[in-house]
Amino acid sequence: MTTHAPAADTRRVAVIGAGPAGLFAAQALTTQDRVPVEVDIYDRLPAPYGLLRYGVAPDHESIRSVADALAQVFEHDNVRFCGFVEFGQGLTRREALLAYDAIIYAAGAAEDMRMHVPGEMVAGSTSAREFVAWYGGHPDARPFHLAGVHTAVAVGVGNVAVDVARILLKSADELSWTDMPQDVLDELRTSSVREVYVVGRRGPQYAAFTTKELRELCNIDGVQVTISEGAFDGIEEKTLDRRRRTNLEVLRAAVARDVPQPRARLHFAFWSRPIEIGTAHVAGLERVTEVVLERTQIDAARLVGTGQTHVVPAQLVLRAIGYRGAPLPDVPFDVDRGVIPNEEGRVVTLDGEPCPQEYAAGWIKRGPIGVVGTNKSDAAETVAHLLDDLEQAPPRPHLLDAHELMRARGFAPTTLADWQRIDAAERGRGEALGRERTKVSLWHELIDLAVHGREDDSVAP
Repeated sequence: MTTHAPAADTRRVAVIGAGPAGLFAAQALTTQDRVPVEVDIYDRLPAPYGLLRYGVAPDHESIRSVADALAQVFEHDNVRFCGFVEFGQGLTRREALLAYDAIIYAAGAAEDMRMHVPGEMVAGSTSAREFVAWYGGHPDARPFHLAGVHTAVAVGVGNVAVDVARILLKSADELSWTDMPQDVLDELRTSSVREVYVVGRRGPQYAAFTTKELRELCNIDGVQVTISEGAFDGIEEKTLDRRRRTNLEVLRAAVARDVPQPRARLHFAFWSRPIEIGTAHVAGLERVTEVVLERTQIDAARLVGTGQTHVVPAQLVLRAIGYRGAPLPDVPFDVDRGVIPNEEGRVVTLDGEPCPQEYAAGWIKRGPIGVVGTNKSDAAETVAHLLDDLEQAPPRPHLLDAHELMRARGFAPTTLADWQRIDAAERGRGEALGRERTKVSLWHELIDLAVHGREDDSVAP
């Protein structure tokens, strides 16, 4: 095996995942002066930024600008971007442990929670994560076809539900300045969605919306907002924090606002839960036709159904009830919690035994909670422990050269320069359409740009 000898006392660290958690970890590593480090940031895609690129709504430029700040990580001489590498295949856990002094797993949460109700898995019922991936231009996303969809139901009361509802309710003209792939904009332009429901099992005082996102959703031009009867009853506002009180004010103001001849309606269905998704065969395929909602209430500190139901005719159901992490090959994984077991970022086995050299950051560490900025303090905690451990361990004299190993297999990771070609092509496409950027969303186009260094005439803007 080819080995790599870092200069002097320099330690080599691999970061698995180039999303916010991984980049904040790399930033923490490269801005400290305790231990000299070289950092390789691996990702399955040839484009970095993960959730910031593919999971943040394209009309939220203020949040997406975090990617511009994190891009400075790649300007550091001791940082390499290594794209197009599937951990466990292109680079195995065993090889990574031989090649690096430390590994930080920052793989995010790639799966979603299920409602476990009849009809959930038929055509027209899917996760909000998949819908976000589609309009965010993720190359793995399957296309959505909105023909025949007049009513959509988003199940969940967090920002993901707000995002998908907003994208469905905004006009295509209001989204035309974003970096959405052109085919997504074209589909939204023909959309006939006129009713969107946001469904929550509890009352509005329990909702996880951030106020900015909720206010934006409730103030879309031409959209009338309604709320389920009795949603504001019995709320003890003095016991609520500022965000929740402000959210109630936003909802009350939205419901009180009369929109003459609305082009669409937004319904907040609080104290409701789906208990069944009704289906019918349409053109030979079983599809969603309605959602049965049951009224809920708190009984002895438990959420229970009341048995009272009503039916919402619908053709699209998007569950936005939470994400969960997916296991990485050979890496310890807590199936119940959907995370890599760890103690403040230090990876342990399910029995609590330490896994030297291995660390976790972000959602794969703590679960899918917090906002993008939460990853900064989370990564700082992990990196602090990593540096403590490196200071206590002597440098390893010989390390496997992971890149040479991959080249020997006939494969080389894509680089920052390859990503910059993709970036330049997206900006060029956007300019041709009067936008700042139009995202490249197809695998073969990404490969043409990143691997072959050119764009075929057939996929040119």
